[in-house]
Amino acid sequence: MSIVQEFKDFAMKGNVVDLAIGVIIGASFGKIVESVVGDLIMPIIGAITGGLDFSNYYIPLSSAVKTGMAYEEAKKGGAVLGYGNFLTTVVSFMIIAWVLFIVVKAINQLRRKEAAAPAAPPEPTKEEILLTEIRDLLAKRA
Repeated sequence: MSIVQEFKDFAMKGNVVDLAIGVIIGASFGKIVESVVGDLIMPIIGAITGGLDFSNYYIPLSSAVKTGMAYEEAKKGGAVLGYGNFLTTVVSFMIIAWVLFIVVKAINQLRRKEAAAPAAPPEPTKEEILLTEIRDLLAKRA
C-alpha cells in the first residue's frame, strides 16, 4: 500500500473528518462570540458604567507609554498591562462556556428522552417463528 493511499484512508476516516468540521465551526463560532462581546455586550456594560471602554484599560509598564493613549498605540510604544482586554476575553469565555453548557444540556435531555422511550419489541427469530408454528399445529390436533 502506498503512502498516498494510507494517508487517504486516514484522512477519510469519520473521526478525522468530524474533527475537521468541528474545528472549522468552532473557529466561526469564536468570531461570532467575539462580535457579540465586543459589539453588543461590552458597549452595554460601558453605557451602564458611564461610557467606559474596557478594551482601552491598561497600566503602562514603560516610560515611553503615556496614559490616555489607545491600547493598540500604547502597545506599540512599549510594555503595557492590558487588563481591559483581558476582561473582554474573560467575558467572551464565559459566554462560550454558557452556550456550550446549554447545548450539552439540551443534547443530554434528548438522549434521556430517547432512552426513556419504549423500544419496539424485537422481531422474532426464525427459530421462534418455527416453534410458534409447531405450537399452533399441536394446538389444532388436540
